[in-house]
This record gives sequence, C-alpha cells and structure tokens, in this order.
Amino acid sequence: MPAELIDGRAIAKKIRADVAERVKKLAESGVKPGLAVILVGDDPASAVYVAAKGRATEEAGMYSLTMRLEADTSQSELLAHVDALNDDPRIHGILVQMPLPKQIDPDFVIRSVDPNKDVDGFHPINVGKMLVGERDGFIPCTPAGIQVLLKECGVETPGKHCVIIGRSNIVGKPMAALMMQNTTDANCTVTVCHSRTKDLREHTRSADILIVAAGRSGIVTGNMVKKGAVVIDVGTNRVKDEKSKTGTRLEGDVDFESVRKVASLISPVPGGVGPMTIAMLMANTVRAAELSLSLR
Repeated sequence: MPAELIDGRAIAKKIRADVAERVKKLAESGVKPGLAVILVGDDPASAVYVAAKGRATEEAGMYSLTMRLEADTSQSELLAHVDALNDDPRIHGILVQMPLPKQIDPDFVIRSVDPNKDVDGFHPINVGKMLVGERDGFIPCTPAGIQVLLKECGVETPGKHCVIIGRSNIVGKPMAALMMQNTTDANCTVTVCHSRTKDLREHTRSADILIVAAGRSGIVTGNMVKKGAVVIDVGTNRVKDEKSKTGTRLEGDVDFESVRKVASLISPVPGGVGPMTIAMLMANTVRAAELSLSLR
C-alpha cells in the first residue's frame, strides 16, 4: 500500500486555532501580540513568504507590521530598525526575512534581535537553550513544526533511528538537537548527513524517520528508503512545469512517487511542512506576548 499522506494544512489549522484562542485570552489582560517582519530587497520568493506571514498574523487577531526596505539598505540602517522594534512595546516578535543582501551580515543581524522577541529561534541564546533542553526560549519554526507533525500523526520516536539530510542552522542542526532530547516526542538516535557524506543510501536505508532538508530536488528516491519508514520532505524547489499556469511548480527534495511506494507516512510538497512553519511562527509570537506579561 502507498504511504499515508501527512496533512500539514490540517494540523497547522489546529495550531492556528489554538493561537487565536490564546490571543483572545491575552486581550483580557490588555495585550495584543504583535509580529514585525522586515524584508530587505525585492526577492520574489521572500515577498510571498512575508505576505503569507502577515496574513496569518492578522487572521489570528494579532498586530502585524511589515517593513519593506530597499535592496541597498546598509547594515547600520537595518540594525537601527531592529533596535527600534526591540524597544517597541507593541511588538513581541521580530523576524528578519532571509536571505539578506550581500552588504549585510546575517549573523550580526540575528544577534541584534532581543532574544525575548526572537520568534525565529535563531539567536545564540535561544539556540543554546534548545541544545541543553531548556524550554523557556524559542525553537526554530520548521524543526518545531516537524516535531509536532510527527506527534500528531502518532509516530513513536523513542529508540528510533532518525536520519536528517542537511546541516543548516535553520533546519538540519536544530532538528538533530530536538530529536535527540530526552523527551517523549524525541529520544531518537540521530544521524546527520550532508554534502560530504559518503554513501548516502547506506545511511538513509537504515532510517526509521527520514527528514530531508537538502535543498536539492529529488535527492532521495524509493530505493534509498527503508520499507515502512516515515519520510518528512522539507524541500521547496521551484521547477519548470509547462502544464502549470505559471510555468513552474513546487517540488520537494524527495522523489515523491517512488518514495511513497515504500514509506508508511510521507509529507507532501506543498501541503506538508510549509503550513506548519507559519503556524509555529504564530505560536512563538503569542508565546512571546505571554512571556512579556511576566517581564512587566
């Protein structure tokens, strides 16, 4: 039988409904969660993502602020905007959309965001808290969303072999840190594969849970997957498609048709991990607002 599809849209809808309820509760204390997103330049994909985040924020009943800056904005100018948002009581979450123009150091910008407003979970303080298992920081949205997907689908993780393809600071590294934690929805033995890994198939064939975040279309095929494995496809690659109205379509890092024949569960692209990333951003933002009450 073909693998069951993981419905990321349905699970994300549940998360966002919970966020909306928490927003209503915060209103009773006179707090309206606010998310500020900064977009530097005019990258088309980034503009689409930023617009989607703004809509989701407003739909949840939160305050949404989108700052669009010119591509030639200097690093000092950007940092001045971040500093102002750090001090703005209306804003509980700050997100600087990546990638940034070449004249700006992304690591320096990430470090300039107040850790209590770092709803992306990229500040070194939040990364450190995640690594040691503390839960009072913020976890990057995509890995957090994947962990929720696994839990909602009833995937038992303790003792399982989790193989992750990709070692980015956004997905691969935090995903590995989360899946090895001593918690009921983790406790995996984790292997991280990357561009220098020899015999990738040898590693993927042993995975009970395979998380693919390589940024390469179709890097994993059916003969690389163990029968009955759970496969999470993080990839979002835009490829040519003459049958599409736009001439392109989104495709994951997994060869969907061949992998579905052997996996037990698989996340599709689109409709899998993507919706969860935005849902977890909303959850992080409302949590930042809740934490702000204790800091008063």
